[in-house]
Amino acid sequence: MTAAGMILFLYGVYNGFFAVGIEMGYFFGSFEQKWVLIPVGILLGFLATFAEPAVRVLCYQIEKSSSGYIRANLMLYTLSIAVAVFVGIAMAKLVYDIPFIYIVIPAYLLSLLLMWFSDEDYIAIAFDSGGVATGPMAVTFLMSMAVGVASSLGNRDPVIDGFGMIALIALAPIIFVIFLGVYIRHIGRKDNE
Repeated sequence: MTAAGMILFLYGVYNGFFAVGIEMGYFFGSFEQKWVLIPVGILLGFLATFAEPAVRVLCYQIEKSSSGYIRANLMLYTLSIAVAVFVGIAMAKLVYDIPFIYIVIPAYLLSLLLMWFSDEDYIAIAFDSGGVATGPMAVTFLMSMAVGVASSLGNRDPVIDGFGMIALIALAPIIFVIFLGVYIRHIGRKDNE
């Protein structure tokens, strides 16, 4: 039953969302005011992550394994906001033709810097979250939207821009969860003083 359910779910996601995402991307990409893509990307990034079944399972497992110390809702909103912000950045990359390397290198350097100040538990959760956030909903819907936007802009390579979107979606939870670990560690120090 589980295998049949997953097959039907993934078939529906890939065949339904991919076409819808391309059409939405092409629709929004054809607007004269291209900046509209940024808030649309933020909204859709949040919703796609919030609806991702694997993200919810991960959040539940984190709460269970931390004995309730890290709440599932806190993780769900952290991951959803993280992906929303980075999808907005990816849309800004498309709109303003920002080279991908100018975004990804500083973001990875930031994540490496934050790891020095965070607890090991949050680092492990962060990298697991990065893999989970790139599930079927985000990959098919958000990547196809980026492909549609790139196609509508004309001078972009849809394959490269689609890849860039998924790379940023995988990176977003890493930075935000590690930052959450730094923040909680800082709050813990203040409480002990």
